Amino acid sequence: MSNYERIIRLKTVLDRTGLSRATLYRKIGEGTFPRQVRISIHGAGWHESAVNRWISNPAAYREDDARQRP
Repeated sequence: MSNYERIIRLKTVLDRTGLSRATLYRKIGEGTFPRQVRISIHGAGWHESAVNRWISNPAAYREDDARQRP
């Protein structure tokens, strides 16, 4: 099994989380949802593992805590 980080796009994130687009971006601003990563000049996505961590426990997720993980 390879050790690569899969990037998922907005539609996939919205489908998996059940959040609306507005709620997703509000949570990013609050630091309670993972931030996007740049994948091109006009494109962004999310690390799948970060979204999965949020899905496993959305109430406890904090962006500051996620940055401290190895």
